[in-house]
Amino acid sequence: MYSIIQTTFQSIAFLVEPLPVGTNLGLFYFFIMLLSGRLLPSRGGIFPGLQLLGLDARSIRRSWSSFRYGKWDLSLLLNRWQFYLESQNLWTPYIYGGYRPVSVDTTAFFRPKLKGHKGKHYKSQVGKALKAVIFGLIVRVGQTGDERIPVIRDIVRSSPDDVSYKPLLKRLLSRVHEDLLPDEMAIFDAGFHLKDLKTATVYQYVLRLARNFTARRNVLPEYKGKGRKPAYGEVVRPLKRTYKGKTIDATPPDRLERWEYDGMSFKAEIWENLVMNNQKAADDTFGFDVYAIYDPRYKTPWLLACPILLKSQNIWQLYHARWPIEKVPLSAKEMIGANRQFVSAPESVQRLPELALFAGSILSYLAASAKPIPTGFWDRKPKATPGRLRRMLTSIIFPNSFELPERIRKKESKTGHLKKGIKAHRRTKTQKAA
Repeated sequence: MYSIIQTTFQSIAFLVEPLPVGTNLGLFYFFIMLLSGRLLPSRGGIFPGLQLLGLDARSIRRSWSSFRYGKWDLSLLLNRWQFYLESQNLWTPYIYGGYRPVSVDTTAFFRPKLKGHKGKHYKSQVGKALKAVIFGLIVRVGQTGDERIPVIRDIVRSSPDDVSYKPLLKRLLSRVHEDLLPDEMAIFDAGFHLKDLKTATVYQYVLRLARNFTARRNVLPEYKGKGRKPAYGEVVRPLKRTYKGKTIDATPPDRLERWEYDGMSFKAEIWENLVMNNQKAADDTFGFDVYAIYDPRYKTPWLLACPILLKSQNIWQLYHARWPIEKVPLSAKEMIGANRQFVSAPESVQRLPELALFAGSILSYLAASAKPIPTGFWDRKPKATPGRLRRMLTSIIFPNSFELPERIRKKESKTGHLKKGIKAHRRTKTQKAA
């Protein structure tokens, strides 16, 4: 148990050490507060959470100031964490068909009472869009021990000028286009659309399609000698559907593939060289293939699109590797208690969810890289889950349990000339319109 605590503290110290002196100490405390789940008993309150860590009043204020005003950028921390993972050599990326999966998704932290914020995100529990702070996630997927572990490559904020969903989607896909390597495959769920991927020129993808999806052949049908010559290819409907009580049959597939996995039989129906339903057939159009993969564990098939020629089993494996991205918001919101947030400054509204998502990903990796921690004597077959590690960290009073590196320290600056108390608040009055 002592070794995993030391490993946790050492990894966070390595992460924040390059930051400015003083800021790195404050963020170190902040990360330990998040990882140990102090936001759960404090119900999302930052100051009470830091107090539960065992800090005095001055240390609490300095930690909050490092979070709120510190000169640091999340991309630096993400790159630093990637370097740490490579040095540990415990996380291995998945590779299917020569491609490493990079999962892409969006997530939101709902803030119904946040004044002045206009962003909204759909919440399935209430069946409508609610006020929320929205983020785009780009995550590499791999394995540590027996656990599938997501590693965050980037967290994309909404544009300051427009915090709605569509501009964020455009920024997210643009970032995917810029960062995707030749041996990587972007994996999207049904919340994304082929039109958006084409507009962003993302041509390495596996995309889940709607059940009523239709496309067209990328070749022109034979001219029958009468009327206008055809400009569009024939319509392809991968799955049959019912419309107004009538059944519309599916288009026969171009070929079939079968394979065995874990004692189960899989089948894939494939339609090749297709374009979107509103596109004309042309030789220079970048087409795609559609795969209807029948998994015996599910009643309906997976309908997937990919523009790169791969085996059906590889397409299924790549999309199946998308699921670990769902762990990131789960760990951030439920495991460490960042679902409730009470910050309101524009930068803090963005920074706190970012750090929570990052901390949740770190917690999952640290738990998977260590020996499983039993909850109690009744836990005879423990698993390496972030919840078990968080519960153990909750019992640690930090300041007396770990010796920090020399560079992570309080910045000894003269502050006698600075304003104190309410006079030191960095606030400005809003000028009323004449």
